[in-house]
Amino acid sequence: MATFVLIPGGWHGGWMYAALCGRLRDAGHEAYALTLSGLEETPSPGRTINLETHIADVAEFLTVEDISGVILCAHSYGGMVATGVADRASYRIARLVYLDAFAPRDGQSLLDLQTEENRQRVSDGARDEGDGWQIPPSQVPADTSEVDLAWVMAHRMPQPIKTFEQKIKLTGAVERLPRTYIYCKISRPGDVFRQFRDRASTEQGWQCIDIDASHSPNVTAPEALAKILDGIASARG
Repeated sequence: MATFVLIPGGWHGGWMYAALCGRLRDAGHEAYALTLSGLEETPSPGRTINLETHIADVAEFLTVEDISGVILCAHSYGGMVATGVADRASYRIARLVYLDAFAPRDGQSLLDLQTEENRQRVSDGARDEGDGWQIPPSQVPADTSEVDLAWVMAHRMPQPIKTFEQKIKLTGAVERLPRTYIYCKISRPGDVFRQFRDRASTEQGWQCIDIDASHSPNVTAPEALAKILDGIASARG
């Protein structure tokens, strides 16, 4: 049995892992899906929320629950958060799993790792629809079912822009942890995640796994994703 702590991507909460958590628990694992500050159903005041706020959210959860030996799995933007948590609390982490996620180096922000077109879209969205400090939700993968699409659209929240703007500060501790990159092969135009898949396939300390799914397999392919994560946990033990 392994303990999974799951960090959502931008605009999402722990609810996005509902189907995956059920399958992981059926396989005998513990699974905790977190919702970060400002992304709650009734969001906390968000103008000052930044990347460090979200790193502190997860670090506090691990401390309060006194969990160690964790497989920390993060989707998309959540990779920024997981990297910071693993760097600050590496003694609690057994493995870091990036699910089609950003894997920053020291001094990088999420926007630094985006295309210029995407950076402009974020800036325009916050200016036009988010009072200058919130980013409206991005497009949902095209292969999302009608039922899942309605569910996702009903729950997503605007993202505090400072979480995308703040540059991460790393000590290098995360580089000493075993890391897995799960790359979603059904990519969309302007795919920014291939760069991390390429890095994971060439640098030491990484395992690289491809999944035949679009960007959110925790929603569109939870069965296949659960099997991959179960395999990661089994190999560890």
